[in-house]
Amino acid sequence: QVRLVESGGGLVQPGGSLRLSCTASGIMFSTFAMGWYRQAPGKQRELVAHIASAGSTNYPESVKGRFTISRDNAKSTVYLQMNSLEAGDTAVYYCKAMGLRTWGQGTQVTVSS
Repeated sequence: QVRLVESGGGLVQPGGSLRLSCTASGIMFSTFAMGWYRQAPGKQRELVAHIASAGSTNYPESVKGRFTISRDNAKSTVYLQMNSLEAGDTAVYYCKAMGLRTWGQGTQVTVSS
């Protein structure tokens, strides 16, 4: 059974930083590309970071230069380092093993002064 557990969210002031973690179980983690998504109230879920099994990364323009995705295959964990956070980054953040349908419970990120 595939399980994804996100953590690290919280309340942060504009300009601040957070590091999210997502630990996977039930899959051969190193063979999967992984993604971080977010969903703000009333909006569709969107991909904000992608890392291939080999480690190459991709970001949309909205977060490029501010967010960094990384992975530790030994720990079956993917990370999202978020810097220079803005109010528009407020959302529930989810990780996903690309190609699988399983979602974790998500972690709330709120950027507010």
